[in-house]
Amino acid sequence: MPFRLLVTGASGAGSTSLGRALADRLSIPHGDSDDYFWLPTVPPYQEPRPVAERLSLMESVFLPRDSWVLSGSLMGWGEPVMPRVDAVVFLTLGARERLARLESREAGRYGEAIAPGGPLAQAHREFLEWAQGYDDPDFDGRSLASQNHWLASFDLPVLRLDTGATVAELADQVIAWLDSPDFTS
Repeated sequence: MPFRLLVTGASGAGSTSLGRALADRLSIPHGDSDDYFWLPTVPPYQEPRPVAERLSLMESVFLPRDSWVLSGSLMGWGEPVMPRVDAVVFLTLGARERLARLESREAGRYGEAIAPGGPLAQAHREFLEWAQGYDDPDFDGRSLASQNHWLASFDLPVLRLDTGATVAELADQVIAWLDSPDFTS
């Protein structure tokens, strides 16, 4: 059965890792919203692509496929994609663990460049401050509250998972859900 799945949640909750794992297990294409959101720069994630270009790029290389898994956030720009989504997996993780994952990921990507005095230190601090805001319901940006509100605006089945489990365990839960009557009801 063809289907299109969005895996989303806070930065550091594991949507990209789970999206890739699901795509591998299901033998379908995986895409990540960051690949469309950001222009390719060195270092990466410095300049957003204009919204119309993001959507056009997605339309030309990814969305027309029968089945896919898309990870990341579409909130605030990707609403035209949502009618093509069949179901959503929404990931959550406690702030402490999520921020520790982000610190580890960023250190692996950028090494000494994010250390105090490094060329990316300021951008790194700003990113972590933004990521910390996710758990604040009054945060002026993507937050747990705003994502829940956004998801509620679509008539789609949503599986909510805490990503404290392993990626393999989470993938098993998603596959069981996709095979269950709950997915189609």
